[in-house]
Amino acid sequence: WYQRRVREAVVSTQSTGSSGINAEYGDLIVVTCRCACVSAALSPHLTMVSLGSITTMRGKMSDSKYFNTQKKGEIYELKAELNSDKKEKKKEAVKKVIASMTVGKDVSALFTDVTMCMQTDNLELKKLVYLYLINYAKTQPDLAILAVNTFVKDCEDPNPLIRALAVRTMGCIRVEKITEYLCEPLRKCLKDEDPYVRKTAAVCVAKLHDISAARVEDQGFLETLGELLCDSNPMVVANAVAAISEILDTNPNAAKQVNIDTPTVNKLLTALNECTEWGQIFILDSLNNYSPRDEKECISICERITPRLAHANAAVVLSAVKVLMKLMDQITNTEFVQMLQKKLAPPLVTLLSAEAEIQYVALRNINLVVQKRPDILKHEIKAFFVKYNDPIYVKLEKLDIMIRLAAQTNIAQVLAELKEYATEVDVDFVRKAVRAIGRCAIKVEPSAEKCVTTLLELIQTKVNYVVQEAIVVIKDIFRKYPNKYETIISTLCENLDSLDEPEARAAMIWIVGEYAERIDNADEILQSFLDGFHDENTQVQLQLLTAIVKLFLKKPQETQELVQKVLSLATQDSDNPDLRDRGYIYWRLLSTDPAAAKEVVLAEKPLISEETDLIEPTLLDELICHISSLASVYHKPPSAFVEGRVPVRKIQVNRNADDAAETDPHIEEDDRTYNETEEAEAPPEEVGGGDLLIGDLLSLDYPAPTPVQQPVNNANQQQPVADLLGDIFGGMDLGGPAAPAPATSSPMDLFSLSAPTTYVAPAQVILPAARAKGLEVSASFARRNKGIFMDLTFTNKTMMGMSGFAVQFNKNSFGLTPGAPLSVNCPVLPGISAPTSLSIVTTGPVMKMEPLLKVQMAMKNDIDVFYFECLVPAHVLFVEEGSMERNLFPQMWREIPDDKEKQFTLPFTNKSQEQVEQVLTANNVFVVATRQGGDGEHLIYTSVKFTNGIWVLGELRLAAGAPPSLALKTQTVAAIAEVHSAICTILDMAI
Repeated sequence: WYQRRVREAVVSTQSTGSSGINAEYGDLIVVTCRCACVSAALSPHLTMVSLGSITTMRGKMSDSKYFNTQKKGEIYELKAELNSDKKEKKKEAVKKVIASMTVGKDVSALFTDVTMCMQTDNLELKKLVYLYLINYAKTQPDLAILAVNTFVKDCEDPNPLIRALAVRTMGCIRVEKITEYLCEPLRKCLKDEDPYVRKTAAVCVAKLHDISAARVEDQGFLETLGELLCDSNPMVVANAVAAISEILDTNPNAAKQVNIDTPTVNKLLTALNECTEWGQIFILDSLNNYSPRDEKECISICERITPRLAHANAAVVLSAVKVLMKLMDQITNTEFVQMLQKKLAPPLVTLLSAEAEIQYVALRNINLVVQKRPDILKHEIKAFFVKYNDPIYVKLEKLDIMIRLAAQTNIAQVLAELKEYATEVDVDFVRKAVRAIGRCAIKVEPSAEKCVTTLLELIQTKVNYVVQEAIVVIKDIFRKYPNKYETIISTLCENLDSLDEPEARAAMIWIVGEYAERIDNADEILQSFLDGFHDENTQVQLQLLTAIVKLFLKKPQETQELVQKVLSLATQDSDNPDLRDRGYIYWRLLSTDPAAAKEVVLAEKPLISEETDLIEPTLLDELICHISSLASVYHKPPSAFVEGRVPVRKIQVNRNADDAAETDPHIEEDDRTYNETEEAEAPPEEVGGGDLLIGDLLSLDYPAPTPVQQPVNNANQQQPVADLLGDIFGGMDLGGPAAPAPATSSPMDLFSLSAPTTYVAPAQVILPAARAKGLEVSASFARRNKGIFMDLTFTNKTMMGMSGFAVQFNKNSFGLTPGAPLSVNCPVLPGISAPTSLSIVTTGPVMKMEPLLKVQMAMKNDIDVFYFECLVPAHVLFVEEGSMERNLFPQMWREIPDDKEKQFTLPFTNKSQEQVEQVLTANNVFVVATRQGGDGEHLIYTSVKFTNGIWVLGELRLAAGAPPSLALKTQTVAAIAEVHSAICTILDMAI
């Protein structure tokens, strides 16, 4: 066919001349000439056409000439051509304008002239004009209105391509005046008979929502999108799902207007088999946010999604894995879950045969899958063996997954691989491999002896960095298995001279100090380190100090001089406060109570955990819901690195209206009350998140950040005796105004100052050491000086110092966020607790939480980032301006509907009226008025104002011998439970 067509072109050229060659044939010749096999067959004929003719002809047909012009002042010429009566000349002029616009030239002066070219039947010209309008409509909004009539007319054109082009262009023009006219054409296109127009209009709804969310909701476009989910065309369904997902990402409230029930899900699953790969991804992501009614539906969805695991596109595979991983948590049928796990393994392994970059993304996702369900890949460990040509980032990820999959059944293979890796040329990879051997010993106890033997063999290689890494991991093995492998200490001591890295030297010193009674020359070894004490790293100095004190407690007669020397170096010759403080503490312990010193210094160490780098379970579940996204690569939730990102939604869409009401019977009531409050009390400034359910929770007055408070001196407190520690504790000036009590004082101390006082809840552990790699964080919240403070205590339960502390709050109901950077006295040494006080302001982004007072936080130090959450006591959110005028109270009480009043019985008796009033007022629950009721009752009317301006009115009835009753009334019903809980706690604990 090619030969015949080219011969025809050549004959045509011979008869008309090379300059008149047919354009269609000319392009064919050029393309054909690039095919060697065809060129050979046609060479006799092509010799008759000069190369120059072909080049000239090809240049005529290429648009590259529009970008090669060097003319200046051509705007006038373009204007004349745009107004030409010849269609071809007009099209050429528009092409020149687009080319100039593409290379960065300002051609906005031609806006009116280009717009006039819209009235054409030529589809190519219309596309070019629309492209120009999208680019310059923002700078010429008034002139852009001229194109509206054409847009509207084109939306009714017989040609579906033109209809789709018109509605797409109107959606891309982000001008408010244009969007006003977009609604009616868009509504028609959403119900167009052509599926291409419908799918284009579906995406246009998402674009319009980004410009004007209120208009989309008012015009009922969300409901129409919901109807498109049941469309007969799979691409329309996919685009509708994509548009809904985009809208819900920015406005979770919209989920109430899009019903996805079981029939709709069946439609989505049907479309899943027929649409493009990217459409499949959108549908799978939407199914990930659907909550099935029962286990039977879960199994049905899993069976219909499983074929996607065999797709060629890695993104489709990972999206299917994401949905299946989530649904497996809701299935109790063990056999079906095991069957699914067997089906998940091959596609995950297949991803490792792709390019290095895709391998890395797959490995990061597999890392999450293995942490959640290690059984899926327990028989596929060979797939994660490192190849010689793998990039370093792939090697390290494979190494990490190998350790997670290591078990007694495969440990021999793993150790053989790791030993081989330890002979590589890449130093960083070798270090990781040696450490991995230590992790295997800790994780798989029966293999510990094999791992130790392997490490000893590596030490015998005398490769410096291998030896040092081996000593570091052997220290951890000693911690895991005390009194089991100490026979190898002599081998370790042979390599003392080769240790030059601080971590390795500190590990060796720890081993010598811990097992000093078994090492004959332990004092000589530690003396050799002590000779260069001032030149050592702080980590080594601290470990050396502790090791010599241990040695002294085990061999006091032989090491008195050594311990005195190290204490003198640490306390008198060192400028490091941590080293100095530890030296003084040891000195005091040894001089006052050696028995207590033994109990402290030689106490039994807790066994180290086999897995210290596992992701916290709550965060892991959230990341599983984000498989195949950046969150699963970073191993961080989207809210941690995407500004304004709404945290993961457990259920993105309602199953149906009835099920939603059963799940949360208060959802409609809460939404209505928040909207009414928002209308009644419009704040002067809107903090990010105004479109969310709790848009009215916005601060009115933000207190300035308060400096760290200085503890009150207690006259009854015993003064420290003048001794070696006097220069440490004497004359410290913390700065800042005096506070009612130090941050670390107990609640009972607070009430000993003066009564009544603000109630402070006891400190609670909000981040256990087991979840934070040895860092324990406890906290209590208090209100001081019209501000909110979070009193924190950091306890280091590891063997190394910690520093670099920082904290960040997620969006929450009251916009709570740190008012100043976290200040901790760093480093926090092992076994030491560091108290600090963090000021909190209410200027952060707002999003309704469940429960209302929950705050999600991220705590960072030099080890890792840890995610956790805690509940803020409601009373710290009660502001000092909450005292209502007496004459306003009855009026506001009557204005609040009776269905927004809740009655409670308080769980205590025998509280006097005077005590109750004093304690409530001290905690910003203000007494507006009191009166005597029947039967000797005392009625106390109270008012509370939250930091965001929400008022809660109360009526407290006190009767002799009977539990008090409390009535609370507010426009925002969700706040009643928190106020009730706060009043109960304050009265019960403070009196």
